[in-house]
Amino acid sequence: MPGTPARTAEAATAAEVVCLGESMVTFLPSQPGRLADVPSFGRGIGGAESNVACALAAAGHRAAWVSRVGADGFGDHLVEAITGYGVDTSGVRRDPSRPTGIYFRTATDRAADVHEVAYYRAGSAASAMSPRNIPYETLPAARVLHLSGITAALSADCLALLHDLTAPRPGRPPISFDVNHRPGLWRDADASPEVLLDLARRSDLVFVGEDEAEEAWGVTGAEAIRTALPEPSVLVVKRGSDGATVFSGAGDVTTVPALRVDVVAPVGAGDAFAAGFLSATLRDLPVRDRVRHGHLMAAAVLTVPGDLTAPPARAHADALAALDDEAWGRLRLGPGWTGDDQEVRTT
Repeated sequence: MPGTPARTAEAATAAEVVCLGESMVTFLPSQPGRLADVPSFGRGIGGAESNVACALAAAGHRAAWVSRVGADGFGDHLVEAITGYGVDTSGVRRDPSRPTGIYFRTATDRAADVHEVAYYRAGSAASAMSPRNIPYETLPAARVLHLSGITAALSADCLALLHDLTAPRPGRPPISFDVNHRPGLWRDADASPEVLLDLARRSDLVFVGEDEAEEAWGVTGAEAIRTALPEPSVLVVKRGSDGATVFSGAGDVTTVPALRVDVVAPVGAGDAFAAGFLSATLRDLPVRDRVRHGHLMAAAVLTVPGDLTAPPARAHADALAALDDEAWGRLRLGPGWTGDDQEVRTT
């Protein structure tokens, strides 16, 4: 992205992207239905920022996750699982007096009226993140610091941390910010639109969905969102089945259609899209290909039950991202499409 500093020999082994935010142990339903009716749950991990870190590491990048977890078994599981994806977790601190957050969810789309999420994160270790207890020494060498609006909603200390991290200062890494408007997390829902708008304006690369921009700011359409957010060097407006529009450079606008996907579970796609876009950005690919890699990474997650999965091999993804517009429009991706021996369908 514009303003990304060149890598130096000193930073050669540092993380390319540092992702900061809460991760929780996720309990996934064994079958569709109301939480009251689901008989059992499988254990996974979930957190917008750690999802991005895991996806980037799986795609071959040096990614780090910075957070706080409890000194408990769930904290052990999170750190071990995220480390298992190849993520540097040395910036994670253990809190002896606060628990690791957990949540339960139904199998339906988050946007559906019947979707349920039961969070047990109030007073969690991550909600105590603040400018006083985050290892700032891990941040400057990164090419990108990735944050989200979820962290701002967790507590006053977390909001103070995000304000501090996004403040202009010499040596501050470029900020990638996913708005991630979650009204249910905010104690003061009336304050969230202004807070998220301010954080987005202080960032260099911003991801925002058309739907959440309308809900949070009453702004409709990609052009109107850009008018509301002129400051970021790169603004990515996610438009659901209509694809994504990117505003970059001196008035450059790039729109890339979404892929047709046989969806298994509609969770984790936004984080995967951000990871794909960031991966291609780190590789200095053209804007169109950055969006296409975002769509491909999202399609990998949409075709599995959980929030995380192995992305397609880089050569495979590059070949698909390089297709002409007609061939791209004919793609249809279903379960198993990321495997090296799988043929990608066209229609």
